Amino acid sequence: MNRTHHCAQLTSAHLGASVALMGWVDSIRDHGGIIFIDLRDRKGLTQVKFDPQDHAALGTSAAHLKPESVIAIAGTVVPRPAGTVNPALPTGEIEVAANQLEILNVSETPPFPLDDAGGDKVNEDLRLTYRYLDLRRPKMRKHLQLRHRAAKSIRDYFDAQEFIEVETPALFKSTPEGAREYLVPSRIHPGQFYALSQSPQQFKQILMVAGVEKYFQIARCFRDEDLRSDRQMEFTQVDVEASFIDREGIYTLFEGMLKQVWKDVLNHDLPTPFPRLAYHDAMNRYGVDKPDVRFAMELVDFSATFRDSAFKVFQSTVAAGGVIKAINAQGLADLTQGETKSLEEIAKSLGAKGLAFIKVEGGEWKSPIVKFFTPAEKAELTARLGMADGDIVFFAAAPWDKACAILGRLRLEAAALLAKRGKLSLRPDDWQFLWVVDFPLMTRDEAEDRYVATHHPFTAPVPEDAAYLDSDPQRVRGQHYDVVLNGMELGGGSIRIHQPALQKKVFEDVLKIPADVVESRFGYMLRAFTFGAPPHGGIAFGLDRMVALLCGTTSIRDVIAFPKTQKGQDLMAQSPTPVTAKQLKELHIQTVLPE
Repeated sequence: MNRTHHCAQLTSAHLGASVALMGWVDSIRDHGGIIFIDLRDRKGLTQVKFDPQDHAALGTSAAHLKPESVIAIAGTVVPRPAGTVNPALPTGEIEVAANQLEILNVSETPPFPLDDAGGDKVNEDLRLTYRYLDLRRPKMRKHLQLRHRAAKSIRDYFDAQEFIEVETPALFKSTPEGAREYLVPSRIHPGQFYALSQSPQQFKQILMVAGVEKYFQIARCFRDEDLRSDRQMEFTQVDVEASFIDREGIYTLFEGMLKQVWKDVLNHDLPTPFPRLAYHDAMNRYGVDKPDVRFAMELVDFSATFRDSAFKVFQSTVAAGGVIKAINAQGLADLTQGETKSLEEIAKSLGAKGLAFIKVEGGEWKSPIVKFFTPAEKAELTARLGMADGDIVFFAAAPWDKACAILGRLRLEAAALLAKRGKLSLRPDDWQFLWVVDFPLMTRDEAEDRYVATHHPFTAPVPEDAAYLDSDPQRVRGQHYDVVLNGMELGGGSIRIHQPALQKKVFEDVLKIPADVVESRFGYMLRAFTFGAPPHGGIAFGLDRMVALLCGTTSIRDVIAFPKTQKGQDLMAQSPTPVTAKQLKELHIQTVLPE
């Protein structure tokens, strides 16, 4: 039997045609001896009728079919009886009167329902154990199809911009300056290791030296990090690099890409250009460098207000060089004791000693700290925060960076609680993009008593700040940028250092990497830069995160065909697993297990 149509193809235009369909048994119904089967393939459903009056043996065979069995049928397209038309299906006006049935494979009873409503209620570990069944669900199938359309849109866009897709090696050398790497032992070079590439960063810069000028790749990358809903140990990024480009060129190029993807996939027109926000402003106003700007609730600084306050906690914080910041969660004064306790624990986990707040209920301010405030302090709080009945104000008294982090997290938690109460809209399709720019090039690692690169050590400094690399590295801004959507960092990149002397200076003089280590890890790259490296820059987008947002899901595991669990396990294939002593011997490795 040769398939003539897919299961979403037949309509009233095919009435009387002889057809053959193949797929999975989605459901079976017995209506007085007449068996109806919904036959499913990746395109959709077709209703198939087995009438024992026409084909007795066929009806008997159909009655013994089980859901999810794979079958092939042949028959004639006929109209559905009056009153049974299903307008929700493309094939809803017809059915196929079967005259042949071939059972290709019989299915066991699935361990969970394969419809979206039933499957969504199932424990994720069970779904991942039987991932091949989970992927049969309509929602998961749509996710894979949407991912395909997004990747195709990206390739079409960069092809039109005359970029070349170049594959770079997955096996690279270990450069332990960034995230933890996966190491791969070499059998033919005993005691030596490759590292799985965290990103094609150095290769794409080498491609610029090679004169490629415009490179892109949908690249597989690996990082040995703790996992969460938006992070996997192996992930896919859209990696791009271009020569003779500046930051403005990057912004225009990638806004164009995102605009095309949203149009191709969702038929939605994104407004461009995207707003831009300096890193310091993002932290100062939202408490995080990837702010969700779908709602306001901005941080307000009251350090000057409470400089001489009778409330000693605030006064002493300001005297020690710290800040007093506050946010107004409008309409959240109805917090339960449990919710308040949870917010307090979050604040403490970020370094707060407690959670200072003021509730406004029935025209009265309710808080143990209100008694310390003067009328002038209360008036300023009211005016600058817009305090009204039903509001709750949260405070943070700490060094600037810590106060920002505390209130930045509380801001998100408060927004989620307001959304749960229906008092705030956080629609996932409210696409609020922005660029975060002007990050500090270096941050101080107090534990190691040295500077570390905020982004990576190949980022070029803002030209007017480069003079401070020797005297005050933390004052230097880097030419890097992140694109943020609804509180999630989609991607980031930078204009790169292309002068070998400056790159060597950053490695050795600023980051304090010994010269022999620089030569061992990056010597080939510095030598390449001496042969006419062009100015260049680029960016990398997380494809998994972008597709998750397009699909309206919060977990990238929902848009990866075969993801790992939060513990880094593949429950379907049951990996990782031990290996044999012979395998270890060939690799000249001995394992030492924890006690």
